[in-house]
Amino acid sequence: MKTRFACLSHWSLCLAAALPLIANAADSVAPAAKPSLTVTVETPRTAALSVKLGARGNLMAWQEAIVGAEASGLRLAKVNVNVGDVVKRGQVLAEFSAEMVAAELAQTQAQLAEAEAEAANAVANGDRARSLRASGVLTAQLINQYLTAEQTAKARVEAQRAAERVQKFRLAQTHVLAPDSGVISARAATVGAVVPAGMELFRLIRQSRLEWRAELTAAEMARVKTGAVATVTTPAGAAVQGKVRMVAPTVDAQTRTGLVYVDLPVHSELKAGMFVSGEFDVGSASALLVSPQSVVVRDGFNYVFRIGADNKVTQLKVTVGRRSDGKIEVVGGLPANATIVMTGAGFLNDGDTVKVVAAPAR
Repeated sequence: MKTRFACLSHWSLCLAAALPLIANAADSVAPAAKPSLTVTVETPRTAALSVKLGARGNLMAWQEAIVGAEASGLRLAKVNVNVGDVVKRGQVLAEFSAEMVAAELAQTQAQLAEAEAEAANAVANGDRARSLRASGVLTAQLINQYLTAEQTAKARVEAQRAAERVQKFRLAQTHVLAPDSGVISARAATVGAVVPAGMELFRLIRQSRLEWRAELTAAEMARVKTGAVATVTTPAGAAVQGKVRMVAPTVDAQTRTGLVYVDLPVHSELKAGMFVSGEFDVGSASALLVSPQSVVVRDGFNYVFRIGADNKVTQLKVTVGRRSDGKIEVVGGLPANATIVMTGAGFLNDGDTVKVVAAPAR
């Protein structure tokens, strides 16, 4: 009996000594961490990305023609156009009352006919005087009188013809014509008004052309070249592309900014006087691009998840830049050769284990 109790005591001591070893062995063969999410991955792509230079400025007429009254003291009888109307070169914009000018023209034409008749008589007398000069029938003084009268009559005819041209010109001035094609931007003409010569009646944006006068600093102006592409954003969000026509040769001494003139095509959303924003294409530079779904925004910061060799993800804080062709530029915080999570990044946390699968074909 004593022997049996001694054996049991020995086995208890052996079992107690073996328990720590069994526990350590169980820890060493713990099961692997289960993946929390199935994801697809990508490697950042390096590509040349155009460099943009933002600016703001006014939209102005390329050239604005002032259409005024040439005739003086005439009553405005008809106004044919209004603000916003598109007109063509030579189109009649307004008409003055022409009765008085027409009457003066008729009077001048009658005086011209009278002067021509008198000139014909004077020419005939001059011809007779020249034919009788050698005969001695007429004195030299009388012959000179006839010849002088002939020259005077001819001069009077030329004067009346000039007066006739003036009256015809005044008659033509009763029709106010568009000096160029374009759109009417202002109107001061009122039917019934008697206007003096030179009074402004209309303003015309020549050829309906507008230009963007972008304000840039001296350093920014040096980066913009004539012929560069510029894109203006309308208040409704439409993008209108133009070209740099000229970079101003001076900079304002007060604001330290200068103007860059951009020719713009005709667009229904662009109006003279608007203050709009835009950007200039000033070249290209190498950029690191990733897919938008790879970038996660948390607490106002941008993050990506880098995958390690054990399929565990590491959260990296990155700085993003421009967007181009469905990609986002990463300016800093991401190595160029890193493998990052693309699909499913928004559901991960730092240290999670993931299962990587191939991205589905498009």
